[in-house]
Amino acid sequence: MRLGSRPATLGLLLLCAAAAGAGEAEELHYPRGEHRADYDREALLGGEEEVDEYVKLTPEEQHKRLKSIIEKIDLDSDGFLTESELSSWIQMSFKHYAMQEAKQQFIEYDKNSDASVSWDEYNIQMYDRVIDFDENTALDDAEEESFRLLHLKDKKRFEKANQDSGPGLNLEEFIAFEHPEEVDYMAEFVIQEALEEHDKNGDGFVSLEEFLGDYRRDPTANEDPEWILVEKDRFLNDYDKDADGRLDPQELLSWVVPNNQGIAQEEALHLIDEMDLNSDRKLSEAEILENQDLFLTSEATDYGRQLHDEYFYHDEL
Repeated sequence: MRLGSRPATLGLLLLCAAAAGAGEAEELHYPRGEHRADYDREALLGGEEEVDEYVKLTPEEQHKRLKSIIEKIDLDSDGFLTESELSSWIQMSFKHYAMQEAKQQFIEYDKNSDASVSWDEYNIQMYDRVIDFDENTALDDAEEESFRLLHLKDKKRFEKANQDSGPGLNLEEFIAFEHPEEVDYMAEFVIQEALEEHDKNGDGFVSLEEFLGDYRRDPTANEDPEWILVEKDRFLNDYDKDADGRLDPQELLSWVVPNNQGIAQEEALHLIDEMDLNSDRKLSEAEILENQDLFLTSEATDYGRQLHDEYFYHDEL
């Protein structure tokens, strides 16, 4: 896992780090229980400077760019945006920005500008020095041992991404390293990595007990804590599709890989629920323009960011 290098989706460490500031973020996002749309824009655009640039667009230019984006979302050009079209657009947006981020990171990591990122360069960028652990020697300190294991996993992913066995990763391989969920040839590696971490009995599946990890119910408690109930519900209703009480490799992949499709579908449904004025379960241009502020503070436009990215509003996508 790479702290600070990509959105936190695959690693327990990153999830824990995000949880530490969740209370403060929730208060900023929903002060006194009311939603702050500008918080969403700041979070996605990166800060006040970028939000100011978003605001600087004249109403005419904002309207023009928004109409261009609506036309691109409307794949069948029938004048309406369906749940499927909105979901597909949002997923495409997710992937586009992930790729753009990886390309920028590639430049930062490639210290000698040879169009390749070596393992040493990765270490220098991440840790300011080259780190090398012995695969077969555990460390006594628990925190150091945890870091050693994470670092070795990164090294294995780096090696798997390196398809041509060269001294470093080219841009395509670097994207596979940073975003294995976006590259087909990395799927098997992601599954195997998850099995090594969670499949304690080695049967090739992850049971509910293995899914919950080290949790042991307090014998004096009447019921499980709330977070356990939530995790059990996710296991049963989101991941265990065949309801056999365990996750097979494909079900496991849906757990450990970002489910952008589900997030996109949820946002598409939310937009239709909020903006569909005539209850036909699709959005016309008039309905979107009537609710322009809501549309521009949603993932459909990446919280307004797309209005400043020619990739989205230009005539040719």
